[in-house]
This record gives sequence, structure tokens and C-alpha cells, in this order.
Amino acid sequence: MTLPAPTYDLVLLLDPQAEQEVREKLVADAAEAISADGELLRHDRWGERALAYPIDHKATAEYHLLQFHAGSPELLAGLKRSLGIADGVVRSRIIKLKPGTPEAPDVLAAASPGRSDEGEGEPAAETAAASA
Repeated sequence: MTLPAPTYDLVLLLDPQAEQEVREKLVADAAEAISADGELLRHDRWGERALAYPIDHKATAEYHLLQFHAGSPELLAGLKRSLGIADGVVRSRIIKLKPGTPEAPDVLAAASPGRSDEGEGEPAAETAAASA
């Protein structure tokens, strides 16, 4: 029996003071590398958030989560190397998820429970529970 390909999380913390085009290119290059030698499952933009502690005198970073299946170990090594030397990347981390790990939450939907597509002021969790 063949085991399913492992799922990986790539968490990118980008410098919010870097040019918008530079940040977009960093994310696009990572997604392109993943798609070329694996399968990109999802990309969540979590926006600018405070860091738990200052990194290189920065108090905030722009967060991105990319979940993917790697086609080869070279993909992981290539991503680690390229993101480690790229200007505009505050931190990056690749994490191999254990089978059965729950999906990452939709952080932006959870942050704005009163969105117009979810009903009049109903929290997202209550809306999902009511429709189940």
C-alpha cells in the first residue's frame, strides 16, 4: 500500500517595509517552485501581524501560509536556500504535517465575523453550525 504524499506548510514572514512588488514576487516565486516540483494545495494571506518578538528591529511582518505536497526533497532544500538569502523575507519555516492534522483555519474569515456574505452579524462558527 502506497502512503499519500506528505503535506508541508511553508510559513513566510515578509518585511512589510519592502516594496509591494518584491513581496508579491517572493510569494509568486515560492508558489511557482512548488508547482514545478510538487502540488500547491492552498495559499492563505494572513496579512500584516505583530511578531511575538522583534526580528531585525521589526515589530510586524506580512504572513503567508502555503500548503503543498513536495515532489522531491530537492524542492524543500531549494525553497529553504532561496528564501534564506532573499531580501524581504524576515523568516520562513517549512513544517512537515503529520497525517490527520486538521486544516489550517481561515484566519481572515475568523477575524471578520460580521461579513455580509455570512449573515447579519452572525459569527462564522455559528453560521457554519447552523447550516450543518
